[in-house]
Amino acid sequence: MLTNRRARHDYDLLDRFEAGMQLTGSEVKSLRQGGGSLAEAYVRVSGGEVWLEGMNIPVYEQASYNNHEPTRRRKLLLNKREIVEIERGLERGGLTCVPLKLFWKDGWAKLEIALARGRKRHDKRKAEAAKDAKRQIRSYLERE
Repeated sequence: MLTNRRARHDYDLLDRFEAGMQLTGSEVKSLRQGGGSLAEAYVRVSGGEVWLEGMNIPVYEQASYNNHEPTRRRKLLLNKREIVEIERGLERGGLTCVPLKLFWKDGWAKLEIALARGRKRHDKRKAEAAKDAKRQIRSYLERE
C-alpha cells in the first residue's frame, strides 16, 4: 500500500472517492513488489475522463522490452456521477484533487482520491497544535 503522507498535512480533505486504475502488467508487478510513489502525483479531469499524472512506478526489471514508462498518465476509472462531482469541485475556486493512497482490493489496484483545499502555513500550525493537544489529553487519560 502506498500513501501520500504530505496530502493530509498540506490539504483539508473534503470529499473522498475510490477509483480503479488502468495499469499495464509490468506496472502491476512493480507495484506488488512495493515500488511506486504518490509524492508528486496529482489528478486532472480532461475530456470527461479523470487522469492521474506524475505518479512514479519504477520499471519492472524482468519485463524486458514490454516495460512501461515510469511517470506516464494513468486513467482512473470512476462512475459518471463521480466524475461530474469532481469536475464541479475543481471548477469551484481553491479546490484541487489529490491522491491519498493506493491499495489492493480483491486483487485490483484502487486509488483513494479526495477533493481538497490547500492549507496556509498558519492553518498547518493550528492543525499541528490541535493534534498535539489531543495527544497530550489522551496520554493523560491513559495514566489516570
